[in-house]
Amino acid sequence: MNAERLLQHFDRIAEAPDAVPRLRRFILDLAVRGKLVEQDPDDEPGTELLKRIKMAKARRNLKEKTKPGKGRNFDANEKAAYHLPSGWVWTSLADLTAVLNGRAYAKNELLDQGTPVLRVGNLFTSDHWYYSSLTLEDDKYCNAGDLLFSWSASFGPFIWPGPRVIYHYHIWKLSLHDELSLDKNYLYRFLLHKTQEIKDSGHGVSMLHMTKEKMELVQVPLPPLAEQRRIVAKVDELMALCDRLEAAQNKREQRRDRLAAASLNRINQPAPAAEGEAALREHARFHLTHFPRLTTRLWHIKALRETILNLAVFGCLVAQDPKDEPIDVTLRAALDRRAALIRAKKVRQKKHDDLAALTKRNNLPASWAVERLGNLVDPENTISYGVLVPGNEVADGIPFVRAQDLALNSHPERPNKSIAPEIEKAYARTRLQGGEILLCVVGSIGKLGIVPPSWAGANIARAVARILPVPEVFRDYLLVVLQAKPLQTYFTEATRTLAQPTLNVGLIEQAAIPLPPLAEQHRIVAKVDELMAVCDQLEANLTSTQTDSRRLLEAVLRDALAPVLEAAA
Repeated sequence: MNAERLLQHFDRIAEAPDAVPRLRRFILDLAVRGKLVEQDPDDEPGTELLKRIKMAKARRNLKEKTKPGKGRNFDANEKAAYHLPSGWVWTSLADLTAVLNGRAYAKNELLDQGTPVLRVGNLFTSDHWYYSSLTLEDDKYCNAGDLLFSWSASFGPFIWPGPRVIYHYHIWKLSLHDELSLDKNYLYRFLLHKTQEIKDSGHGVSMLHMTKEKMELVQVPLPPLAEQRRIVAKVDELMALCDRLEAAQNKREQRRDRLAAASLNRINQPAPAAEGEAALREHARFHLTHFPRLTTRLWHIKALRETILNLAVFGCLVAQDPKDEPIDVTLRAALDRRAALIRAKKVRQKKHDDLAALTKRNNLPASWAVERLGNLVDPENTISYGVLVPGNEVADGIPFVRAQDLALNSHPERPNKSIAPEIEKAYARTRLQGGEILLCVVGSIGKLGIVPPSWAGANIARAVARILPVPEVFRDYLLVVLQAKPLQTYFTEATRTLAQPTLNVGLIEQAAIPLPPLAEQHRIVAKVDELMAVCDQLEANLTSTQTDSRRLLEAVLRDALAPVLEAAA
């Protein structure tokens, strides 16, 4: 492999999220197919090695009076995993090694002192050890340099680097029949490849059911001994290159993450009094200008979307205009209308009605105020959820909106389900007109949707609440507030955990909504739409970059390996 060429292009290749892991897998795949190093016709062929290994196996079985493993020969007519180069031969793991079981322990046999008992966790992450005082047969111990294979949920091969230990039941020791004819390090790297092949196939759970008999039948490609050693040396060289590439990639990503987080944190914090709102808007402008260069992960863009919404509801996204009509003046008619309906007993008075006077908040611009959500909806169409028991699907029935149907755009012509008209008739109060905001109140709390015009006449499920704001509140601005972190956090904290998480309508009505002047509401929505379009473009660019990086990785690898592949053909 041409390492210089790989390094030359790695800055672009590394934009693929899995660039280095894919490179590692590619190296191992080439190694076990005989395409990583050149073959030497003077090398002793694998068939001769296999003869000696089988003779050593027979002598061992005779000496130890053990039952031979279930290895088998591969003939020319048998289907192999892939074609091997000249000098290589297919064989089975049992013909190369004795697959030895570890020892199972009862709880009372695991002590605080004695010989260490190597368990699967000790191979991966755990530093906690148990011990045994039992004296066992020699094959129940492993020593430094022994080849092991964990076959539990965390599976894979290891070369044990530690002291003499007893290995546990979920570990096999692979004892080579003839260490002079088989390089243990080559077999270890083949098993790394085989394990990754199982994981990549999506059937890693099958290792939970891996038996010793199945393990013994695993097909192993056996190259000449000299080539085994060349393969090990080349794999180690290239894996060291991968380590350097991964370290460089991690360092770069950490630097980008820190820069992105610091920039987002700066514009999410209230501006010091000495700086004022203009300074905060300048920080936001700087961030939005330079963010594309920092964006290499989708969470960066998700964080940017959240920041845009937060700036919007804190009054820091657009400038205030002293010519705007104050919000308390704009809303006075709506609040008076609600009070009149209560006096005429056309609507039921609720707890939030005595809070109808708009309140000011120090952390909001002077022209803003705060009001309860229940006072900002049509008093004759209050926040309500829908049909409790919808019944079965009815062809040509009333369209029925469930939580999974909620979306802010790209709606289908109608919801997927329809219910019987006689059932829907009892819930006429939640029949949709088009344009309402919908909020999920059971299960996926806080999920939002907008009712498209084509859904007019549909009804909603018990898990969905309808919100129809008064004309004095711009619906799209209210939608921005409902999406922002403060309201989403409020919904989460107000949720009760029953059979499913459930949000009470009364608590939704009590939600505090920050309100700018109506003209500013429109300016905020326009700016949010503009910036969300930028986020959409960033996501599209990132996806395109990652796709291009994957293609470039494959092209560079093919080009760098071309001489080896041609020689192996």
